[in-house]
Order: sequence, then C-alpha cells, then structure tokens
Amino acid sequence: MTTFTIHDLEARVHERAAASPEQSYTRKLIDKGIAHCAKKLGEEAVETALAAVGEDREHLIAETADLLYHLLVVLEARGIKLAEVEATLGARTAYSGLDEKAARKGG
Repeated sequence: MTTFTIHDLEARVHERAAASPEQSYTRKLIDKGIAHCAKKLGEEAVETALAAVGEDREHLIAETADLLYHLLVVLEARGIKLAEVEATLGARTAYSGLDEKAARKGG
C-alpha cells in the first residue's frame, strides 16, 4: 500500500485549486473567498474537537482528515506553503512549548 502524506494532500489541493469550479470542490471553496474558507475550517475544527471527546476512533480520524484538508485550502488561498509552517514549527523546537507560549504573550 502506498503511503499518502500531508504533502501529497497539499499538492492535490494546489492542483485542484487550478481546476474549474465545475470540476473542483477546492476551486469552489477558494472562489467563495477566504472568509468562507476560514468558516469551513472553523466548522471542521469544532467537529474534530467534538469527535475527540467521543468514543468513536474512526469518526475522529475522519473529522481530522476533513480538518487537515480545509486547513490546506486556507493556506492555498493565502499562498502559504506547508513548508513555511514546518519551518516555524522547527524553529519552535529550540525552546519549550511553555517558553514559546509565554514569549507570544509578551512574558
């Protein structure tokens, strides 16, 4: 079985963003604007959080897949590559999560 990665999903979102809205849900989302894309992302985040407190493992996996897809649509709409997010995460490994969080709050 071939492994499908989040980078594969990013490439697929990018490809589908260039397709016509008649052929691509991704294109339809982007054409509705960033506010709509962000709203869909928020809806999926809530659904994922609710699934997390449930007992159904498969439901949580499915909702997480939806969340990741919609996150990548938002990044695509804003012209942000996953590699940029990874670079930020990598930079954060230089200090603890507690220190990083405190620095963002200004102390």
